[in-house]
Amino acid sequence: MKRYGFNFQWMYHYEEGILPELPDKRALDFMADHGLDFVRIPLSYWFWCPNFDYFHPNEEIFEFIDSYLVACQERGLHMSLNLHRAPGYCINGNHLEKHNLWVESIAQDAFIFYWQYFAERYKSISNKHLSFDLINEPPDVGQYGMSRTHHEKVIRATVAAIREISPHREIVIDGLCGGNLAMPELADLDVIHSGRGYQPMPVSHYQASWWPGHQGLSQPIYPGTKWEGQVWTKHTIRAYYKPWRDLEKMGVRIHIGEFGCYNKVPNELALRWFADLLSVFQEFGWGYALWNFRGDFGIAEHGRPGTEYSVYHGYEIDKELLDLYLANRTKRISLS
Repeated sequence: MKRYGFNFQWMYHYEEGILPELPDKRALDFMADHGLDFVRIPLSYWFWCPNFDYFHPNEEIFEFIDSYLVACQERGLHMSLNLHRAPGYCINGNHLEKHNLWVESIAQDAFIFYWQYFAERYKSISNKHLSFDLINEPPDVGQYGMSRTHHEKVIRATVAAIREISPHREIVIDGLCGGNLAMPELADLDVIHSGRGYQPMPVSHYQASWWPGHQGLSQPIYPGTKWEGQVWTKHTIRAYYKPWRDLEKMGVRIHIGEFGCYNKVPNELALRWFADLLSVFQEFGWGYALWNFRGDFGIAEHGRPGTEYSVYHGYEIDKELLDLYLANRTKRISLS
């Protein structure tokens, strides 16, 4: 999955009574003009399912997804649909869910029901234009009662349900523990495994209030931040992905569905980290998608101190980050 692009939060931040956003065609034009081709759409099911009435969705909401797909197709971009908030699970604000995806059949049935619906609605769309990313960042083993067995059961059942309707649909599954842990037990499914690019967290999530580990951290350095018993450098980043490289040796395709750096560190530090991270992805031949396009983690108007912006399509773009982004889209080397 050598695709490169961004996450767009047009149907992510749910507010009661507020409709999803329309596609940002200026941003998509920017992507097409720069040879980028991957648009990941994190979805919150709350937009079409208020009050946990799972099996009676408001189908008018799906017309927004249709518009995202059309806008991407018109520009030759691939769209990956991702359930970021799914029935019974979300990595952010999970306590707001009524049921538990990992252990309760009603949530599992609803989860499969939505993916069957999307499979039917979009079964005429080719893999060139569309993939399904089933669930964003499953938890760590033991959280919310989830085990690897629970997770595997949900994923296998969902993949089978999709393939009954759309046998060749390109499917993506995120690593466990927030997208970080590889899943060799699912290596036989013929799906793309999606990792993350946020390590070390004290660099990428410095002062990020939603991350429990942010408290008490001193301003990071890079290279050289100490985290989880290691001093983080490019070598440490490369070694971190060994379990994912081992998956590749089993025939699994890898993509980095999210990565990025919050805007509380100086941009020159962030760029040093980005340079190492992206060069590792280049070395491995992996595609990647920044979280997100515009905003605190984005390539546009992120607000990190010391940034010099250039204007493209009306956006203030971090040109140095853009250059790194584009320069690291190259062919893979040997798995050895």
